[in-house]
Amino acid sequence: MLTHERLGELNQIARRIRSNIVTAIYYGGSGHPGGSLSCVEILTALYFHVMNIDPENPGLPDRDRFILSKAHAAPALYATLTERGYFPKEWLKTFSHDDSRLQKHIDMHLVPGVDVSGGSLGQGLSIGVGMALAARIDQSERRIFVCLGDGELDEGQNWEAAMSAAHYKLNRLTAIVDRNCLQVDGTTDCVMNLEPLEDKWRSFGFHTLKVDGHDVGRMITALDQARQYTEVPTVILAQTVKGKGISFIENRVEWHAGSLTKEQADLALAELREN
Repeated sequence: MLTHERLGELNQIARRIRSNIVTAIYYGGSGHPGGSLSCVEILTALYFHVMNIDPENPGLPDRDRFILSKAHAAPALYATLTERGYFPKEWLKTFSHDDSRLQKHIDMHLVPGVDVSGGSLGQGLSIGVGMALAARIDQSERRIFVCLGDGELDEGQNWEAAMSAAHYKLNRLTAIVDRNCLQVDGTTDCVMNLEPLEDKWRSFGFHTLKVDGHDVGRMITALDQARQYTEVPTVILAQTVKGKGISFIENRVEWHAGSLTKEQADLALAELREN
C-alpha cells in the first residue's frame, strides 16, 4: 500500500536521483540532461515500488525486466541504480570516461542491474516483445517494462513491435512513453507530429493510460492498473517536462544534450536542494 509517508520518501528519492544525474553529467563533461531529468519519476516508481528486483542478486531469474529504449538517458538509469544500491555512488564521477563502466550508452555486460544494452533508438520495444514471449514460454510471472522517448516513436520499428505485442496478447509487457514533447531537432509536433498519440496506441491494440509523469503516486497507480489488465499489453503515456527540476534546463531544446559548467552544476544542485 502506498502511504502518504512512503510517497514522501519516493519524492525524496526522485530528488536525489536528479542530483545524481547532475553529478554524472558534470564529471562526464557531456551527456543528455533534458531527457534524463524528464524520466526520473518513471524510474523511481519502477525501481523503488513496482518491480520485483534484488540489488543483492541482479541476475535473479524471475526478476522483472526493464529496458531503457531511450538509451541516451543513461545518466538517469545510472543515477537510479546507484540510489537503489547496485553499485557505489563514486562510479557516477567516472561517467563517460574511457575506462569507466558507465558509458554514454548503457552496456549490460559492464553495469550491474542493466538488462539490455542500448544505443540506436527504436529497438527497445522489439526486445521487450521477445522478453515477454520468453517469459510466457518459461511460464514465468516476470513483467517487462520498456521506457521509450516520444521522439523515438518516429522509428517505424516501434509500431511493428506494437502490432506484435498486441497480436500475441503480451499482457505482461508495459510500454511507458516519456512524453516530454521535445527531441534533438525541436518539438515533436514540428519534427514529426505524433498526435493523436493516445488513439494510435489504442488502435494498435494496447490498453492505453495517460498520466502526469512527474506524479510518482499516479505513475504507481497506472503501473498497478497495467498489472491488473490481463487481455493485452499496456502503454502509459507519461506527460513530462524535458529537463524537469532545473529551471534553466526545463523545456529548452538546446539542453537535449550538452555539458554542465561548475557554476551550472552548483546552481542546479542548489535548486534541487531547495525544492
